[in-house]
Amino acid sequence: MIAARTIDELRDTISGSCVTIGNFDGVHVGHQRLMARTCAKAKKRGLISVVVTFDPHPMTVLMGQKTPPFITSTRQRLRFIEQQGPNVALVLEFTRQMAAQEPEEFVRHYLVEGLGLRELVIGYDYAMGKGRKGNFELLSAMGQQLGFGVERLDPVIVGGAVVSSTRIRDLIQSGNVWDARPLLGRFFEVQGEVIDGMKRGAAQLGFPTANLRLEGTLLPKSGVYAVWAEVDGETFQAVANVGYNPTFGDTGLTLEAHILDFNRSIYGSQISLQFVQRLRSERKFESIEALKSRIADDVRLGRIILGTPDAQPGADPSVSDDDE
Repeated sequence: MIAARTIDELRDTISGSCVTIGNFDGVHVGHQRLMARTCAKAKKRGLISVVVTFDPHPMTVLMGQKTPPFITSTRQRLRFIEQQGPNVALVLEFTRQMAAQEPEEFVRHYLVEGLGLRELVIGYDYAMGKGRKGNFELLSAMGQQLGFGVERLDPVIVGGAVVSSTRIRDLIQSGNVWDARPLLGRFFEVQGEVIDGMKRGAAQLGFPTANLRLEGTLLPKSGVYAVWAEVDGETFQAVANVGYNPTFGDTGLTLEAHILDFNRSIYGSQISLQFVQRLRSERKFESIEALKSRIADDVRLGRIILGTPDAQPGADPSVSDDDE
């Protein structure tokens, strides 16, 4: 997949494209359906398949500090988009000037002139441009005028409700990471750099931990989780703690993981944690020994959960009640 940051990088190189466009936070199963349809239509018509998205997320520009944390970073988004198979991902810088742009101007400049648009695939509720006026009806009228088709897909329903980034975010923040999985099509993942912690894991508790740097990262509700840890392309069972370490009187939020059957220094490395299931709430223990005993129980339970077929990273995450 070619990843471009400006339309000029692609200008005069694409003679005809099938495009889908959106913020795609989480690249969930609804987004995946849009991208699959885009790739299929492009292949059938001999076009280039293009995913257009934005960085920073428009909400960051429009809402500032009120912006909720996002499910995926831009780097994660691009990795998950690439897995869907498009030829090109165009990541446009989102600014207030772009937000104020009329939808007709955006479509002409970026999609028609820049990408040679022939087919556009959008979600059921998609709208673009100033005042969100660029809806299905306006885009369809423009398509008739400028020579491109527009297809609007129905929402994806899982568990009796529409799949959305907001719904997924709510599930994660309430600790229901297992229930978020069929909506994402994978386990919720946090990536980060391993940094120095308080040096308690191995020295005081007998359970060495990898502490991740947190910068605007969406995290599950505080507690202990069974997770998969990916380190240098290898995947290991792990138990992670999200919280404030109340037994030690800490006040800062941390994310640390004890990687099972693992014994090497990874300070400075980028690792990912895939959250499988919440084991318990975080609590203050009356002694270090009591905490050590409970961590040992957490590890045993984590091994059991991560050893089940449904908990494997490659297992089918779908639910069966009313999925399409």
